[in-house]
Amino acid sequence: MGMYKLIKGDADHVIARPNENSSSNDLLSIEEGLTVVPNQKLKSSPTAIDADCSDSLPVLAAAAADASAAAAGKKKKQRQRLVSLDVFRGLTVALMILVDDAGAFFPAINHSPWNGVTLADFVMPFFLFIVGVALALAYKRVSNKTDATIKALFRALKLLVLGLVLQGGYFHGVRNLTYGVDILDIRLMGVLQRIAIAYLLAAACEIWLKSDDEVYSGWSLLKKYRLQLLVGCILSIIYMALLYGLYVPDWEYQISGPGSTVETFSVKCGVRGDAGPGCNAVGMVDRKILGIRHLYKRPVYGRAKECSVDFPKNGPLPLDAPSWCQAPFDPEGLLSSVMAIVTCLVGLQFGHVIVHFEDHKERIVHWMVPSFSLLALAFSLDFFGMQMNKALYTFSYTCITAGTAGLLFAGIYVLVDVYGIRWPTFAMEWMGMHALMIYILIACNILPVLIQGFYWRNPRNNLLKLIGV
Repeated sequence: MGMYKLIKGDADHVIARPNENSSSNDLLSIEEGLTVVPNQKLKSSPTAIDADCSDSLPVLAAAAADASAAAAGKKKKQRQRLVSLDVFRGLTVALMILVDDAGAFFPAINHSPWNGVTLADFVMPFFLFIVGVALALAYKRVSNKTDATIKALFRALKLLVLGLVLQGGYFHGVRNLTYGVDILDIRLMGVLQRIAIAYLLAAACEIWLKSDDEVYSGWSLLKKYRLQLLVGCILSIIYMALLYGLYVPDWEYQISGPGSTVETFSVKCGVRGDAGPGCNAVGMVDRKILGIRHLYKRPVYGRAKECSVDFPKNGPLPLDAPSWCQAPFDPEGLLSSVMAIVTCLVGLQFGHVIVHFEDHKERIVHWMVPSFSLLALAFSLDFFGMQMNKALYTFSYTCITAGTAGLLFAGIYVLVDVYGIRWPTFAMEWMGMHALMIYILIACNILPVLIQGFYWRNPRNNLLKLIGV
């Protein structure tokens, strides 16, 4: 957060520039776009746009609203947030908590074991989309591109480190009063690491790859940001070329058995273009670059029909289970993160609409057209064989989640920022403004383990047990 100095922008817009001495209380709060949006009817338009450049990156979080500092001797003016972005973020946090806690009991909302999309599979892309929207507003004005790039790099590094600490090992087991991260087996990738990568690449695109062309229509908007769109297309082509073109040889992995025994499993592949759990190029790239010891040890395909007698829940292995059922696989791996960057770039383009168009109707039209186009493309690709798959982050999955995010954001914008109907979404708005705190305390189990740390005589007699958790 921090204090902001008011400067003049185009068309007498007021832009908030961060004070050099500002600081943030929220490690992961992104430079959040803030827009003054009066509570008017659909044909009304906002009169000002300002950018909130806080000290760190949003995963799930955004800085709370401050007072803007005017130039020396002038009165302070209250900043007004783009409330719809907070509500969207809060809704995504609530969705994350729901699927994490209830997904095991209701498989229909849990992550899909492999192909297909469920409610849980929208959480990560929604966060990436939100990061992109906020970046467009944060970097509306960049006075020093090199300095802005360095700051973005350090924010991404902060997020990477936090991800390694929270998701690299076992921070503190819910039922085990111990702390430890085995460096030999530390998980190198994760949710926060993926968002850091997407943030850094999208921020670099926004800082360096935009022209000075004026924007007066949808086509001129595409022209101004054509290099960013080209980057998105190139990344998509590279990803699909590697996914369907790389040769995947046979490979082995080991798991610990009873006592100190180690079992070795061989997975027969020798194929190209396979999109199944055992022989896909996404997993091979991660095994070669990251090392199989540093991948996620409980892959989602462990709930697949081939791997669980209790499908779609976790269960014992069937007698004829394939050899890959217990193999490590990282759903936030390197190659699949390429398409995560594309999702962030899509959100970036939606943010540009806020920056360059003032009329509510224009904004909504410029959001609805690409959203429906992405949805149509997603269903077409899925119909012709490129199935939606969250673990692989396929192109069709990118389209379905980005299109849905665009429609949902547009709907929230109309409800909250156009008509000013905020009371039904007050809780979501609050969660969106404190998303990092909620994520760390609840999603990363910090709150449960803190509560568990208080016990009577024996650690088993702790507060969690008392309340029935």
